Amino acid sequence: MVSETKSGGNALTVHPWVDRYLEHVLIEKGLSENSLSGYSADLASLLGFLKDKSFRLEDLTERTLFLYLTHLRARGLQSRSLARHLSSLRGFFAFALDQRWYREDPGHLLENPKLPKKLPEFLSREEVSRIIALPDTLTPLGMRDRAMLELLYAAGLRVSELIGMRVLDYDAQTGLLRVFGKGAKERLVPIHYTAQEVLGRYLSATRPSFRPTSDFMFLNRSGKGLTRQGVWKLIKAYSAKAGIRRSISPHTFRHSFATHLLEGGADLRTVQLLLGHSDITATEIYTHIQAGRLKSIHQQFHPRSSM
Repeated sequence: MVSETKSGGNALTVHPWVDRYLEHVLIEKGLSENSLSGYSADLASLLGFLKDKSFRLEDLTERTLFLYLTHLRARGLQSRSLARHLSSLRGFFAFALDQRWYREDPGHLLENPKLPKKLPEFLSREEVSRIIALPDTLTPLGMRDRAMLELLYAAGLRVSELIGMRVLDYDAQTGLLRVFGKGAKERLVPIHYTAQEVLGRYLSATRPSFRPTSDFMFLNRSGKGLTRQGVWKLIKAYSAKAGIRRSISPHTFRHSFATHLLEGGADLRTVQLLLGHSDITATEIYTHIQAGRLKSIHQQFHPRSSM
């Protein structure tokens, strides 16, 4: 495995410590190709900087790291990218300590930059309705897409949960979905009557026409389970057809699900359980909806708001 960089116009930069670490995260952690490429690029950037300054990775100090971070900021690296970069370095330093390559962690004083809170992108109720109404339910693919869109919004599913769902995960008698979230954590999510009706039609009348080769709920033309990329492309196509110009992903439906529940008066704890968040702080990002609603009510009804 090779780490490489073009930092400072240098040729490829390779170091056995970095190669060992990348092999470790590939085999032990099972990282995706994209994640591995990110780790490799971040560490290659550090190696390129060290080579430019005639420093050695073996002699890395806190002072050298601070010089490197100053270098990254000078290149215009924003806080979010810098935080990701630091995460890559910390992972490497932790491994290096385990291997006893360093006596102490050279990055133990590094602090992540403060990240601006990014509010989740969500659709209006009217936009959701427009997208869900688009698939032609007279065709097998259209019926599948309608059921898929209904479930994404009715249950607030992650795309991984959607494509991993199997036929037996739906109980038609109770209208409950069994969802396996992050860390294989299981939760039960109720879906409303319209979603039940559409899903029932798809499962009984449409899905068999795909000649299933697996028990995944949603299938492609070959009868195999859908992929993340396949679902993403479908969402993108339908949102464009609905006249929505901003970028929409499957996760946008999950954000919309949570947002509209809170708008309707649901409490945060209930939304947490439905989303499958292990920590309520992950759900609290949606409280901007409640704050906005309170502000609107205050402006509308306070006797001095129009003065």
